[in-house]
Amino acid sequence: MGGTGAPAGHGGADGLAGRLVVVGGGAGALGRAVVERLLADGARVVVPTIEPEGESPLATIAAHPGLEIVPSVDLAREDDVARVYDGRDDLWASIQVAGGFEMAPITETGLDAWRRMWEINATSCFLCCREAVRAMLRGPRDASGEGRGRLVNVAAQTALDPRRGAGMVAYTAAKSAVAALSVALGEELAAEGIWVNAVAPSIIDTPANRAAMPDADHDRWPAPEQIATVVAFLVSPANRVARSGVIPVYGRG
Repeated sequence: MGGTGAPAGHGGADGLAGRLVVVGGGAGALGRAVVERLLADGARVVVPTIEPEGESPLATIAAHPGLEIVPSVDLAREDDVARVYDGRDDLWASIQVAGGFEMAPITETGLDAWRRMWEINATSCFLCCREAVRAMLRGPRDASGEGRGRLVNVAAQTALDPRRGAGMVAYTAAKSAVAALSVALGEELAAEGIWVNAVAPSIIDTPANRAAMPDADHDRWPAPEQIATVVAFLVSPANRVARSGVIPVYGRG
């Protein structure tokens, strides 16, 4: 399978034009900002969504010639994730935005909630990274000096500062696993020319977060578009040196 409507192959030395990028979780607030930024940069973007065909939240941009939506995908299921990456031997990058949040003291955190946080956040990230790497390694070895590909995961501020995770230990543990996976995998894949990084947002300025915290100073929160700018650089071939990092994207918060 391949992206639709755009030429195959890689773009210029430092650009994303024509490059194939998978964005897991591309229908959420941050994910959509990432997708729109990549499309603006000329990338061919594949977005797996859990919704059936024709019901994607990305319907308003579904007709974009550079966008391919893969419906009915559970990113915590091996077979579903393998289906997304199968046959994409020209894959340049994969961005793991998918995740979920729950807040509760440990005495009120059931095993189902613990497992749910790990599946949505850590398991989905692991499976997408694994299948992306398999696809990248099936492709040709790099002869350009720009590497064979890029992975970017989305951790959280609590992964870098677990003290902030009081009252949300399941979420904090799962996002900490994403951060650790990113650093370890970055070292594992360095010799293959595949750079792995993660970004760690604080509270993102979204309508849902504004509604949940109406009295907060929203201007201090990073906007999805601002985080997307960082992600777009990390997955671009212009990033020739940054790897194995967990990068805070806190804004002024």
